[in-house]
Amino acid sequence: MSTVPITKRGAELLKEELHRLKTKDRPAVINAISEARAQGDLSENAEYDAAKERQSFIEGRIAELEGKLGAAQIIDPELLDAEGRIVFASTVHLEDLESGQKVTYQIVGEDEADLKELKVSITSPIARALIGKYAGDVVEVQAPSGIREYEVLDVRYV
Repeated sequence: MSTVPITKRGAELLKEELHRLKTKDRPAVINAISEARAQGDLSENAEYDAAKERQSFIEGRIAELEGKLGAAQIIDPELLDAEGRIVFASTVHLEDLESGQKVTYQIVGEDEADLKELKVSITSPIARALIGKYAGDVVEVQAPSGIREYEVLDVRYV
């Protein structure tokens, strides 16, 4: 199985979710199933069916998270020494050369990507275009609206 890059913070969030699922959600659904069983006939028991469906979802998510964490290559951006080069987990400050708008993104794994938090997936067009570049470089990105040019203003590892 190949490794999947993930930031230290992303791995912590997955571990927190896994812990919650195992210690709170799983016992709660087991309790709900036992209460529904106590009501008698299971063939027409909507509470039982809903609890079993919820249990199936929780067990599937636990297996998914354990698989992701097992295949994770955890990268701590603060320990990177890429000599100013944009790499996975870098935080990059950019300026759109057409509009002059400035934006900051962190390049993260697919499971961590969240545009609201300005985190872009390593597989996104902008991240792929940025990897390997330095501050001062101009990057062309194929966006849905066409080719966009960005100047890399700063690269940080935080």
